[in-house]
Order: sequence, then C-alpha cells, then structure tokens
Amino acid sequence: MTGHVEPSSDQLARFLADDPGGAIVMLNLLRYRDTADYSEAPELDPGAPVSGREAYQRYSEGVLPILAGLGGGIEALGACHGTLIGPEDEEWDDLVFVRYPGTTTFVQMVSSPEYVAIQGHRTAALADSRLVRTTATRL
Repeated sequence: MTGHVEPSSDQLARFLADDPGGAIVMLNLLRYRDTADYSEAPELDPGAPVSGREAYQRYSEGVLPILAGLGGGIEALGACHGTLIGPEDEEWDDLVFVRYPGTTTFVQMVSSPEYVAIQGHRTAALADSRLVRTTATRL
C-alpha cells in the first residue's frame, strides 16, 4: 500500500479554491514508519536510525513555534486504537487537530522557509497520513 504524505497538485488547487473562510481546524491522521526514512531529506538525517514517531517529534518541535507565531495551535492530540468503520487495512497511530486562523495562514506556514527547512522530518516519519480541513468549533 502506497502512503499519502504530500498533496497532489490537483488536491492543492481544490484546497485553495474551496476556502470556507474563517478559522479552520486540520485533522491529521498519522501512521508512522517503523524506522524513519530520510532519503528525501538527507541533510536532516540524525546519523543513527530513529523511529518514525521520533522523527515526527523532531518535526513537531520545529513546527510548533512557527504555528504559534501565526496564531495557530494544537487543539487536541491522541493515540488511535483501531478503526471501527473504514477500510480494513487503514489503521492510524495518532491523530492531531491543529487550529489555524484561516486557510491562508496554513498556506503561509507551509510555504515559509522555516517550515520547508524542517518538513523533511515529517516526510521521513510517515508511512501514511490524511490531512482534512474542517471548520470545527469549540462547544
């Protein structure tokens, strides 16, 4: 099974065109590699094998200050413990809900030089992922 880690150009175009306006919450579903694969970002390779979860932690440590500087933040995170409804082979390790002031803020973040410099940790970490934009609100 080939994982989904980066958006296709069509997905990105639809994402930008269908902006709901206002604050968004991105649902991140994450499945980690057993061992991180730094082949696409050798400059970030720690020099010794690390787990996908460890590589994602390195990504998180770099992205959280960028996110906070743009007015965003983590709404919730947790470990997944099985899928009740969904494809039999689709299992997730963690989920993260990330709030952004808007779609343009999300795009600004992922386009920033600071983000681009650490994104390789995310790519190295993940075997598969889903990234879903929502307009979730607090109850």
